[in-house]
Amino acid sequence: MTTMNARLSVMMFLQFFIWGGWFVTLGTFLASNLGASGGQIGMAFSTQSWGAIIAPFVIGLIADRWFNAERILAVLHLLGAVLLYRLYSAVDFAAFYPFVLAYMVIYMPTLALVNSVAFRQMRDPALEFSRIRVWGTVGWIVAGLVISFGFAWDSSASIASGGLRNTFLMAAIASLLLGLYSFSLPATAPLKRESANVGIKQLLGLDALGLLKDRSYLVFFIASILICIPLAFYYQNANPFLAEIGMTNPTAKMAIGQVSEVLFMLLLPLFIQRFGIKLTLLVGMLAWALRYALFAYGNNGDLAFMLFTGIALHGICYDFFFVSGQIYTDAKASERFRSSAQGLITLATYGVGMLIGFWVAGQVTDHYATAGVHDWRSIWMFPAGFALAVFACFLLAFNGRQTVAVQPSNG
Repeated sequence: MTTMNARLSVMMFLQFFIWGGWFVTLGTFLASNLGASGGQIGMAFSTQSWGAIIAPFVIGLIADRWFNAERILAVLHLLGAVLLYRLYSAVDFAAFYPFVLAYMVIYMPTLALVNSVAFRQMRDPALEFSRIRVWGTVGWIVAGLVISFGFAWDSSASIASGGLRNTFLMAAIASLLLGLYSFSLPATAPLKRESANVGIKQLLGLDALGLLKDRSYLVFFIASILICIPLAFYYQNANPFLAEIGMTNPTAKMAIGQVSEVLFMLLLPLFIQRFGIKLTLLVGMLAWALRYALFAYGNNGDLAFMLFTGIALHGICYDFFFVSGQIYTDAKASERFRSSAQGLITLATYGVGMLIGFWVAGQVTDHYATAGVHDWRSIWMFPAGFALAVFACFLLAFNGRQTVAVQPSNG
């Protein structure tokens, strides 16, 4: 590994260590320590969606035009450290929510900024980027291990005493470190010639709306929004579910999903080339239904293997639908609208889709909760049935090409 790649890998590690250090256990913390309802927890998680919707404006209209990427990355993470400390200090949900909203609005743009810094330093992004980006996944995994095995903040006793509050302090320290470290990263000046012609329509991907005239792509687009509802259930409820049923070290065990994601990311291009894009997307949707059925009927005793299998399916659930969907979008879009098309699908999924998903997940969770006790089987069967319905509709309605060209440089 070159010195430059090592420096970029440290950046990626800290970027995702920060996110994984508090986001995974957020639902458990809010329910157990701030007395939040399912609807309120859904509001907190949906701040990610608001951040994803606002991020293109921050990057395209501000960062790309007037500031070096590494400098605004530094400033945003230094601000993030302050906001994460305020989350650590919050005593109730009313005090917590404004700061988590503000934090996600400034954090989501940093996901694009770290990519910008990395790509600009590479001679061969197709070859080098995956080797650097994987350290982000490692950072997320390490955060889970630190929470569970380093400090045991997600043990039943620690949760009851407010131990999960420390995850925000840990993330704040990491955000401070990355903010300071970012000033040492290579200068990444704005590409003024390219950004000068970029307007709001292009930033939001609206000039790629012509893709929706293609019936198959329209079916895929709608399915992408709908499948975000099951996805939101996992982000919002998986950790509280595992903690409530008494699983030890649930945060570390959820990191199995990130390990799975790395494995299936490597297998995805081979699967698409061998079986085609339609089957790949269908396998991804079916995996969501299977995962939640396993959660519904597994337990922390003799059927614990069902829970672990459900967690390990994350690689198929995420990669085979969302990543392959990005590849499909890239193949369908013309060269002129390729970036706009990716912006459109990202806005539709992480923006609109997840916003709806977290709201639905909050309502369903509240519906099946009585005096703080959840009917988890009924809660998990809702997204399982929903994913199965999306699968069936997609199977019947989608008639797109069976194969697409897989170009690693666009992945």
